[in-house]
Amino acid sequence: MVTKNQINLIRQIKRKRNRKEKKLFIVEGKKSIDEFLSSDYKLHKIYSTNPSEFSVDNIVSISSSELSRLSSLKKPNKHIAVFHLKNQILQKKNFYLLFDRINDPGNLGTIIRTCHWFGVDQIICSVDSVDCYNNKVVQSSMGSLSKVNVVYTDLIKFMKATNKKIIGTSLNSKSISDYSFQNFDGIIVFGSESNGISEEIKKEISNYISIPKTASSSSAESLNLSISVAIFLSKIKGI
Repeated sequence: MVTKNQINLIRQIKRKRNRKEKKLFIVEGKKSIDEFLSSDYKLHKIYSTNPSEFSVDNIVSISSSELSRLSSLKKPNKHIAVFHLKNQILQKKNFYLLFDRINDPGNLGTIIRTCHWFGVDQIICSVDSVDCYNNKVVQSSMGSLSKVNVVYTDLIKFMKATNKKIIGTSLNSKSISDYSFQNFDGIIVFGSESNGISEEIKKEISNYISIPKTASSSSAESLNLSISVAIFLSKIKGI
């Protein structure tokens, strides 16, 4: 049976400030929980309406009504797990994806999932970007957060300290079709969903690339950020 203290803890860590203080975050659904269990994230506890689906010790049986009270989902998926936060250390890579002020949780979760699909195991976000342990980010990443290192740092300091070529994404510049990503060894910067790349970061960028419209009749103003990331990764990976 779930205790009052356990209920309070789960409710508390839905907020970023409390996640940092308690060093815990929430994962919902069997598939996502299994992904984290198979990673180097440490389990705190699982709360489940069907505990027999897991072969772990730290599990508490709960009722469907208790699950509904704890879940952030409209249709809860039988299980809620709490995992310990992990210190994300910047790893040396051939190329880097940088995200300036990304603020949509669904977008970040989808980007993490897309990176996992393409075998990219690290992204770098500005410190004012949405928290990768936000419930909506974790949910939309579908467990891929357990396999992708998300680092938060000062992007300008990072770019100033590197000798790699820095490419910014924009709406009007050289077409991605005209750029060769063979053995790409550089940095690609993506801006926020609504405001693009900040003026301060633009000063550190040497080149820009865009994804052109293929239909002159299209009235769409821009692509979704996660879709843009997928297109760039398909080019980098030579697909």
